[in-house]
Amino acid sequence: MSQRKGVRSIQEFVSLLRREGELVEVSAPVDSHLEVAEIHRRIIDQQGPALLFSNVKGCDFPLVTNLFGTTRRVDLAFGGYPEKLMREVAALPHTLVPPTLPRVWGHRRTLLDLARVGIKRKRFDPSYTIDQPARLSRIPLLQLWPEDGGHFITLPLVYTEHPKTKIHNLGMYRIQRYDDETTGLHCQIGKGGGFHLAAAKEMGVPLQVNISVGGPPALILSAIAPLPENVPELLFASFVLGERLPVMENPLGPHPVFETAEFTLVGEVHPEETRPEGPFGDHYGYYSLKHDYPVFRCRGVIRRPGAIYPATVVGKPRQEDFFIGEYLQRLMSPVFPLVMPQVLDLWSYGETGFHSLAAAVVQERYSRECLTAAFRILGEGQLSLTKFLLLVDKRMDLTDIRAVLSYILERADFAKDLAIFSNTAMDTLDYAGPRVNHGSKGVLVGVGHAIRELPRRFEGSLPACLRKAAVFCPGCLVVQGDSYAQSKDLPSQLVKADSLRQWPLIVLVDDVDAATATPSAFLWTTFTRFEPAADIQAAMTTVHRNHVAFTPPVTIDARMKPWYPKEVESDSDTSHLVDQRWREYFPTV
Repeated sequence: MSQRKGVRSIQEFVSLLRREGELVEVSAPVDSHLEVAEIHRRIIDQQGPALLFSNVKGCDFPLVTNLFGTTRRVDLAFGGYPEKLMREVAALPHTLVPPTLPRVWGHRRTLLDLARVGIKRKRFDPSYTIDQPARLSRIPLLQLWPEDGGHFITLPLVYTEHPKTKIHNLGMYRIQRYDDETTGLHCQIGKGGGFHLAAAKEMGVPLQVNISVGGPPALILSAIAPLPENVPELLFASFVLGERLPVMENPLGPHPVFETAEFTLVGEVHPEETRPEGPFGDHYGYYSLKHDYPVFRCRGVIRRPGAIYPATVVGKPRQEDFFIGEYLQRLMSPVFPLVMPQVLDLWSYGETGFHSLAAAVVQERYSRECLTAAFRILGEGQLSLTKFLLLVDKRMDLTDIRAVLSYILERADFAKDLAIFSNTAMDTLDYAGPRVNHGSKGVLVGVGHAIRELPRRFEGSLPACLRKAAVFCPGCLVVQGDSYAQSKDLPSQLVKADSLRQWPLIVLVDDVDAATATPSAFLWTTFTRFEPAADIQAAMTTVHRNHVAFTPPVTIDARMKPWYPKEVESDSDTSHLVDQRWREYFPTV
C-alpha cells in the first residue's frame, strides 16, 4: 500500500475517485425520498463505484454517496500513512524507552510526524457563504427506508464542548430534519455529546452545537473511533490526516468551523426541549423506533464554495459503515496491547452492527487471566457497549467466525467459561433487551487444551418440535422450529432432546437456510436477535458460589421476538421505479 497521506476534503476525494475510475455521475433527476437510497443499495451490492448525483429534485447542491463502499476506496481516502505511523507509535515503548540520543535520532521521522499533530487556527474565509435563515430543505438529505420518520443527515460530525471544562467531543449522531431551521439530535446517553448535554442541563444553559458534513475523511473516522474518553477526537483526526487540522473562526457561534467541511450547521440545543425522533432504518438492519430526543435549532449554515453534500445509506450489513469500521479496526489494532496489555488482538464484527459481538485473542499466563482481559474490554470507551464477547488464547484470524467458534467450542467448560452479566447498559439501537438502553452481556471463553471432540455432521432424527437443521461449523448446529409467538418455550425442549446432546451450541432461528447461507448471514441473524440474560438456555443450570454454571447443550434463541422492530425492506413502488429508470441513471452501461 502507498504511504501517501489521506485526502483533505470531500471535493478532493471526489476528484481523486474520478481520476481513478471509481466514480460515476448520475445527471438524471432523482428524488431524495427513497429513490437515491435504492439506487445506492443496488450499486454497493455489486461493489460498484461512488455515485455523484448532480440533479436532486428540489435541492440546490450535488449529492455524493458510496464514497467508502469498497476496501479500495477506503484505502484511497486514508492512504497508507496512518497505518504506518500507528505501527511506529505502537513500537515506541519497546524501541525508544529508555530514550537515548541514538534512539531518538533513529526515530526522528516518527517524532517529527507526531509533532505535526494538532489544530491550525485561521480567520474566517470570506469566500464561504453564510445562509441565514438556514433553509435546510435546499440540502439533499435522504430518506433511506419507507418507514423512516423523514430525511436524515447520515454522515453528521457533531461538535460540542463541555459547558464548564470546554473539553470537546466529536460524535456521529444521526440528524432528522424537521423543517428549514430545526432538526432532531439523536445524542445517546452513553456518548460524549450526551455527557455534554447532561452537563448543560445540570447548569441550566443551552448547549452550543456545530453539525458539519464533509471535511477530511479523518474526521469521520475520529467521530466513530472507540477512543478513551480523555483522547480528543480532533487530535486523532490530525494524527490520521498527517498534518494539523485546519479550523476557522465561526461568525455564527463559539465553536470553530472545519475549514474543508462542505456544510456546517451552527446552532444550539436547549436540554429541556425534546421532540419525537425516528423511526430510522439503522446499521443493525432494523428500524430503531421513535423516541424523544433533543431539538437542534439552527441559526445558520456555513458552506464551502462548490459544496457537495456527502451521504451514506445504512441498513443490513454490509454497507459503507462496514468498510469504514474494518479499516478503523485495522488501524487501531497495533495499539490494543498498549492500552490493554492482556489483549493481543481484538475484532468487532461489522456484520452484527459492531456492538453485538466482538472476539479477542488474550493472554492466559495464569488461570483465569482471560477474565481480566474481558473486564478491561467491556470497560473501555465504546467497547463497553459490546453485547457478547468471545475469548481465545491463540493467535488466529478473528474475522473467520467459523474457526473462532470451533476453537472455543472445543475448549469451553460451560460450567465456568460462560458468564452472563444481567442488568447492564446496552446500545440504544439494540432492541433485544427488556427496554431501551438496558440489557445484558455475555462472555464465552475458549482457552487451554481441547476438552471435547466436536461433531461435524448431524446424524439421527430431528426432534418433533423442529423442522430443519444445518451445521454452521463443528460443534454449532442451527435449527428451525416454530416461531417465538407460537412456541416461546421451544429452547427448553431442544436442550433435552437426545439427538442434540452431542452439540455444545445450538442456535434456534426462524429460517435455517437464510441464517447459514454465509458467515455474514449467521452473524447478523444470531447476534442481533438475542439478549444473553433472556435468550440462552442450557440442558442444566446450577448455582455454585453464586455463579450460574451451564451444562451443554447451550441454546441461543435467535428468533424474532414480537417486540423487536421490523427488518428494513425496500418498498415495491420504489423498486419498480428504479427498475424502470435504470438506463436513465446509467445510459452508458
